[in-house]
Amino acid sequence: MSVRPASTPDPLRLAQRVAGIEPFWVMECAKAADAIARTAACDPAQGGERMLYLNIGEPDETAPAAVVAAAQACLDAGRTQYTHAVGLPALRKALSGWYASRWGVDIDPGRIVVTAGASAALQLLCTALVEPGDEFLMPDPCYPCNRHFVTASGGAARLLPTTPAQRFQLDATSVADAWGPATRGVMLASPSNPTGTSVPAETLAGIVEVVRARGGITIVDEIYLGLSYDADAQTALALGEDVLVVNSFSKYFGMTGWRLGWLVLPEALVAPVEKLAQNLYICASTIAQQAALACFTPETLAVCEERRATMKARRDYIVPALNALGLTVPVQPDGAFYVWFDVTTHAPDSWQFCFDMMERAHVALTPGRDFGHAETGRYARLSFASSMGDLHEAVRRLQRELGR
Repeated sequence: MSVRPASTPDPLRLAQRVAGIEPFWVMECAKAADAIARTAACDPAQGGERMLYLNIGEPDETAPAAVVAAAQACLDAGRTQYTHAVGLPALRKALSGWYASRWGVDIDPGRIVVTAGASAALQLLCTALVEPGDEFLMPDPCYPCNRHFVTASGGAARLLPTTPAQRFQLDATSVADAWGPATRGVMLASPSNPTGTSVPAETLAGIVEVVRARGGITIVDEIYLGLSYDADAQTALALGEDVLVVNSFSKYFGMTGWRLGWLVLPEALVAPVEKLAQNLYICASTIAQQAALACFTPETLAVCEERRATMKARRDYIVPALNALGLTVPVQPDGAFYVWFDVTTHAPDSWQFCFDMMERAHVALTPGRDFGHAETGRYARLSFASSMGDLHEAVRRLQRELGR
């Protein structure tokens, strides 16, 4: 048997950028929850109690019926050929109309690029804009995949610690103080995963002005904007055409596995992003795009608004319930379907707390480890994208176990 000499290069040598990307611990915890769920302790037939999954960021309602019907009609008619890389003209026009009717902003359909989910949107942006060594400022905590897109493009995500007083979001002062020679821009999410908090309109305007004055880029992830509950939510696009926005059909429209999102870009960026999309994935799913046209009918929007009201009712239940258990929620979430709560009354860190609750209460939660380094070990994330019955049962079980 031949032996490869030690000096021979390893053909499977990984690119250096891979080392800078951490595992997605949310999914590792989900695998652990699934393993526990397969044991007798979680089998009702053997006297167990089923696992309650309050860990994954996915709506419990799937695509509205009209969207499913539109997809089926697309298949039946054989309308499955490639679209333009920037998306169906009719869908770009429909999105423009939605911005006008829902958010009161006038967006040229030509500035909208339909993508294969918000993930592809961020990949396109980072590929187009990030040079090796470029730095993007982000809040800590924040959604881990967003910063990993920057890393995968050769840049660096610089996480700025935030506090409850800041609603776990950046502000103009923190951005101005942190800006350095390598800083290319700021990437925000409003509302945010994992905290469910939005950047107040006045604060966001201040951030944009700071970035603009320094010749930088402001990218705002608005995939949860449709699921805003309290104040009059507004899109960052109202602040000027130089603000880049990422959005998705996954959350408000319940189309997670359809992998469909969009970008709103300055006109000058559309052609370069189109060129990248042509080469990276040709186009977003034609079937998903045709189906998404049904999202903007009055009937479908009414369904989505009913679901938003349901999510708000769940939030209004779970936040005080967690506080009553000593799992303090330092900032009321005003959007998305997450609660970011402090476990330190009951456990030294959220990693151990979440695994204990999976094993003892059979409630799956997400430890803060994924979301940054600024005291994230003391926080855990609960997703209330589950039935009210499951939320009541989860609180009952947590109370049972925490009282022991």
